[in-house]
Amino acid sequence: MNPFTRAALLAAGLALSPVLATAQDASMTHGAMPMDHSAHMGSAATSPSTQAFEAANARMHADMAIPFTGNTDIDFARGMIPHHEGAIAMARIELEHGKDPQLRALAQEIIKAQEGEIAFLKAWLAKNAK
Repeated sequence: MNPFTRAALLAAGLALSPVLATAQDASMTHGAMPMDHSAHMGSAATSPSTQAFEAANARMHADMAIPFTGNTDIDFARGMIPHHEGAIAMARIELEHGKDPQLRALAQEIIKAQEGEIAFLKAWLAKNAK
């Protein structure tokens, strides 16, 4: 390919890149909601761990949709509890389905740490969110 053809193709590609990026963004979402592409993912979408992760993520995001009070400390504590519960759920899925010993050990550490933080947040809220 001669240098002029190569330059013309590069210029055309650069000119189209915003159009392609916008098209890709549009194909991945409907407004702010991601599209479900699980039908195109084959067996990964039907694996027990994938189903468990999807359920845990949906539960966590639903539980994080708290009514905000305008008090940063209270809103932070209330939002972090379901966030940490989601991390625990994901760690338990790793323990149930995962094979890597390092990730399984990390999952156990996550459960312990997040349970402690949830206990702290609940105690703090009981004392401060009146």
